[in-house]
Amino acid sequence: MTRVGIARRRGTRRKSNVQSGLILICLALLLVGTGMALGIFLMGNLLDNSTSPQVGVKRLMESKPVAKAVQMLRSHAKKDEITDDDAKHLDDDRQNEPNDDGNLSKVVHAFKSVTFNGGSKTYPYPLDPVSPTATFTNWKAKGGDRYAEYKEGGTPWSITDEIVKQSDDQARSRREHVKKAMKFAWDGYSKYAFGNDEVKPRSHGHDNNWGGIGTTLVDSLDTLWIMGLKDEFWKARDWVRDHLSHDHIGHRVSTFETTIRSLGGLLSAYDWSKDPAFLDKARDLGDRLLKCFKDGESIPNGQVDLTTGSSGNVAWLGGSASTAEAGTLQIENRYLSKVTNEPIYARKTEHVFEALNEISPSNGLFPYSIRNHAGSVKFTNNHLTFGAMSDSFYEYMLKVWLQGGKTESMYRQMYDKAIQGMHDELLQVSTPSGLSYLADKNGAVLNHKMDHLACFMGGLLALGAYTDPQGVDSTRAQRDLKTGKALTYTCYQMYARMNTGISPEWIQFKSNNDFEIGRGSPHYLLRPEVVESFFILSYLTKDPVYREWGWEVFSAIERYCKTDIAYGELSDVSNTNQVPRDKMESFFLAETLKYLYLLQDPDTEVDILNKHVFNTEAHPMRIFPVIDEED
Repeated sequence: MTRVGIARRRGTRRKSNVQSGLILICLALLLVGTGMALGIFLMGNLLDNSTSPQVGVKRLMESKPVAKAVQMLRSHAKKDEITDDDAKHLDDDRQNEPNDDGNLSKVVHAFKSVTFNGGSKTYPYPLDPVSPTATFTNWKAKGGDRYAEYKEGGTPWSITDEIVKQSDDQARSRREHVKKAMKFAWDGYSKYAFGNDEVKPRSHGHDNNWGGIGTTLVDSLDTLWIMGLKDEFWKARDWVRDHLSHDHIGHRVSTFETTIRSLGGLLSAYDWSKDPAFLDKARDLGDRLLKCFKDGESIPNGQVDLTTGSSGNVAWLGGSASTAEAGTLQIENRYLSKVTNEPIYARKTEHVFEALNEISPSNGLFPYSIRNHAGSVKFTNNHLTFGAMSDSFYEYMLKVWLQGGKTESMYRQMYDKAIQGMHDELLQVSTPSGLSYLADKNGAVLNHKMDHLACFMGGLLALGAYTDPQGVDSTRAQRDLKTGKALTYTCYQMYARMNTGISPEWIQFKSNNDFEIGRGSPHYLLRPEVVESFFILSYLTKDPVYREWGWEVFSAIERYCKTDIAYGELSDVSNTNQVPRDKMESFFLAETLKYLYLLQDPDTEVDILNKHVFNTEAHPMRIFPVIDEED
């Protein structure tokens, strides 16, 4: 892992050889007198330059007469904490010390988080339910750098059964506000744009930029079902059954977007409701989308005309396709094959992975531009990223393996190889705060930026760790889980450090300044990737902090993105005095609100470990072993 810039150095204090010797003697005594855990902990922190809560121990040992410090630490070794009175007395003792560089009470309060018995203190943050009448009109962002104990991806607090119960009770009260937001946005869409692709949230108009195939309606179906909005769901089903058509568009559409939004939306609605209308329309759409594969070629074209079947790639990619476009069709088409007993959908899209696996780079990381060439596949650039153009390809490496019941080893091997390459080449740490992030790499040159899109990786790494064939307690799984948590904290900071509490499209990391809004990217498109990771980590770890962070994001969206009928994008997340744009992507209802709801729903039927796999548009479908058992 490469660190950006030069790490800060703490000022060197003068110490006599005698005092240094006393410190080592005291450490040895501590090892014997208060247990191995305390001694190792203190020795590690004497060498640690981090700004974690444990740094209080180091400062205490440096600035307090050693014997007195050791006496105090030993007296509290079995207590978990130092009291406020202790802090006051220690401050009084230190007033005449010339080398005092701060208020000891702050150090002591930080020191309270330390447990000497090898565990962690109980989760300390409030878990109070939210009032049903709560509003967000006066909500203000709380600022960044909070919850710093989560920065490095550790497990700072003990999550007891009682804490989980309190968190669940709090979540249920929050869940209703997210459901209310979905109902509000759906009602606006239904009134002003029902059956069209998108509603215009400010002008009350509509767009059909996806071809007029009811994209928001279809993309929202399973969100309505999961939230229990069944009247709205069945009304939408009637439109799908009676009016949805894919043969009138007259121009090419994105193979990728139409697959993940429309095909995925129809299949998930079928999986949850078992209504055949959804499967009929999905099969029709799936047949049309398969025309993106030209005879004899492994890589599909990025655009296809659903009426004529003509296909091609966008000009700005120079006639190439992206790895994300080609590598994010499999979950949907494999499911379609499973429930129709027609293997062609799976066979065509699985061959993409087989062809790419044959040219897999040694580090497992794939450049984002690929092309069919003389019967084979080749890369047409050297750009590595976990952001736009590549992101969901890595996601499907893991999720296709999960969908098939963990039996198709090629997909998991590709995933594990890629994650090793990510750790070796792209994972970075910022200065001065030590935030983990994933850089881009073009050839041998790193670009220290991270897309909001890349923030899905926190959740994916956690899911990969919990399903690791070596076991969740294995070295590899624990490394991946720690990295996933650390990345998710950074993504939370992308929101928390902005004036609106909302993240920009991407950020640029700067030496000794952590990060700033990326050039030309101050906007927010109502994206879901950060709250996706919050949901997965909350589901797997039960740590209430992810619900807390998600509630901040939801509150910020309510405060700054809400219009009189729906929600709109933001042009500048640093500006608290702006009106939303006149655009709401379908994925806001399909993904962002769904993940925010599931995050606060302890009673959900969704089971990401044993029953469901989400496509990259947040459409959950049952995995194949469950289908075999239940159907």
